[in-house]
Parts: sequence; structure tokens; C-alpha cells
Amino acid sequence: MRNPIRIVMNKELARVFNDKKMIFSLFIMPAILMVAMYSFMGKAANSMLEDIEEHVPVIYIQNAPEGFGDFAGKSGIIANIQYKEGNKTDEDIKNGIFEGNTDLYVVFEDDFLNKIASYDTGSQAPEIKTYYNPSEDYSKEARDKFLSLVAEPYRQTLLSERVGNLDKLTVFVVDRDPASSIIMDESKAGGKMMGMLLPYLIVILLFTGPMSLGIDAITGEKERGTLASMLVSPAKRSQIVLGKLLALSVLSCLSAIVYAGSIAFSLPKLYEGMESANMVMTVTPLQILMLLAIMLTLVYLYVSIVAAICVFARTSKEAGTYVSPAYIVVLVAGILTMFSGNKETPLGMFAIPVYGSASAIQKLLVNELGFSQFGLSICGNLIAAAIFTIIITKAFNSEKVMLNA
Repeated sequence: MRNPIRIVMNKELARVFNDKKMIFSLFIMPAILMVAMYSFMGKAANSMLEDIEEHVPVIYIQNAPEGFGDFAGKSGIIANIQYKEGNKTDEDIKNGIFEGNTDLYVVFEDDFLNKIASYDTGSQAPEIKTYYNPSEDYSKEARDKFLSLVAEPYRQTLLSERVGNLDKLTVFVVDRDPASSIIMDESKAGGKMMGMLLPYLIVILLFTGPMSLGIDAITGEKERGTLASMLVSPAKRSQIVLGKLLALSVLSCLSAIVYAGSIAFSLPKLYEGMESANMVMTVTPLQILMLLAIMLTLVYLYVSIVAAICVFARTSKEAGTYVSPAYIVVLVAGILTMFSGNKETPLGMFAIPVYGSASAIQKLLVNELGFSQFGLSICGNLIAAAIFTIIITKAFNSEKVMLNA
């Protein structure tokens, strides 16, 4: 007799590859969705940054001192500056900021210039009060630009009128060229941002393939009665289990390769849209191989989990109900990595199935994944998958479980 494992495996593979709809849903659609999603995210991010930069803010100014209008006009700020008139109350302007119609409200203290002229050491300095909405990007950007382009130069101008040469008051300066003071790995900064989202997407998306395939390949065949005929064949139950798991793993691994290739192809598209935010990312061949290895072991773990659940279910509907809690656990493991922040993950945590893989992917994106962390995440998945495989084999040897007795 030919190798039973190969026979079972070929049967499962043929069932999928002879179905054009299955091929499209497993291998083509994920690639299209991944590329489209990251391309859209990159364009959306770039569009958002450009929109904030190009937006002309509406700024209301009250009690503007004499000459301030000319100064603001020469400051270089691009804004629709309106000086408060009697027909518009403070409440109207503040409501406009709250509703997003107005970006900034600047209020000079009464008799501003005279108070500056009569200022004495120890007395309270006159105030410029700004009202803005930090939850609105336009409003926050308007305030930042006003302070840097108008308020600070205006303060320096008034101060120089009082003391003359400002250099006499200067003891030292901090960062004369601020840009040269920045020490940052731009690829790490970009990877850190993606590390909040990408691991979550990977651990979730990889679960969908084994979930749909496993339910049909095991519980579906129990319902149709085709699995019972396999059980009475000369093949050992363990050989049937391995044949099915290997077939599901091959299919899911091919799906994982599609995901990995799509991610490698799509990430540059995402970061093209973030160039204005100084976000860049380089993906090395070693990173792609490590990502693929993590994904492959994660896929085999998912296959074994889904198969272990489905083998105890009587119907496909029941199997879908049982798989849902496992899906939620995977979902939570992915979410936990999103909120890890700068906290260092203990080495032993990388051995936790699913969570360790998500953490390893997160480290991989910022070029901080060590071989010990990588190895633990791989071993954790494989050990857990082996335990589930043993459970599945024992279930296949139980007539009560396999025949829904």
C-alpha cells in the first residue's frame, strides 16, 4: 500500500487546488487586500499631513497692540487673521474653536504696550492668552505656528526695544541648529510606529486560513461521513492525522508566504506616504526570512489548535462556535503588543505561543530582535503545536469522538 500520509495529504490538497474559489480566497484575495490596505494607509497618512500643512488657519485676535498687525503680516505666517470686532463675542469665538470653524483665539492683555513699558522687576509680566483645541490638528498646528512665527519674534522685538542689544543678555544658547542635535534611527522610528499595528494584523489574519480550512477538512468530513470511511481503512489513525495536518499546514503556509510577500511589497508603499513625517523603513532579506519563519510556525500552531477544536465538534456550526473563543484569545494576544509601549518584554515571555510571536515581530520591525528571542518564539509555537497534535491523535483513536457517538 502506498504511503497513507501522502494519500490523505494529496486528497486534501486536491480538494483545495481543484476549487478556483478556494484558490482565490486563500492566495489571491489576501495579497490584493494587503497591498491595497497598506497603499491606502500610506496615501491617507500623506494626505492627512499635507492637508494639515496646507490648511490656512482662522485666527482671531483681541486687543491687538498698535503695530502688531503690520508685524504679523511680515512674519511669514500664512493665516486668515481677523481682529475681533464688537459684533462677535468671546463666547462665539470659543464655540467656533470647539466646533472646528475657528482654529485659534489670541487675547492680548489690556493696555499691553504701556504695561510692558512700565514693567518693573518683580511685577507680573503682561500676558498673551491663546485659546485652542488640542484634539483638533488644525487648531494645534495654528497655535504652534503662531507661537513660533509671530509671538516669539514679537517678544524678541519688544525686548530689544527695552534693553537695546540682546546679545548683552545672552549667557549661552541651546541648540543653535536644532536639526543637527537630533540623533534618531529613522528606520527604527518608522518600525516602532508599525510595530503597534503590524503584529496585531499578522497574528489575526493568519488565523483566518486555518480556521476556514480546518472546519471543513475535519468537522465537515465528519458530517458528510467521508471521515468514517477513512477510519476503517488500513491506514493508522496517526497517519490520517498527520496527513490532514500536513495538508492544512502546507495550504496555510502558502497563505502565510503570500502574506509575507505582500507585506514586504506593501511596506515601502506605506512609508512612501510618510516621508514628510521623516518615517522610513528598510526591510532586509534576513528580516523577511525571520518574519517568514515566525509566520510558518504560527500557522502550524493555528492549524493544530483549530484541528484539535474541530475534532471534538459534531457539526460545522458547532465547530465555528468552539473556534470563536480561540480566535478571541489570539485577538487579545495581538492587542497586548499594541500597548506594550517602551517596556522591555522579559525574555521568557517570548516562549508564550502567539504573544511571543507578536512580540518578536514587533522587535523585528525596530531591528532589535535577538536570536534568543527569535528562537524562543519559534520553540514556543512548535511545542504548543506538538501538544495539540498529540490531543488530535488521541481523539482520532476514540470511536466515541470520531463517530459522534
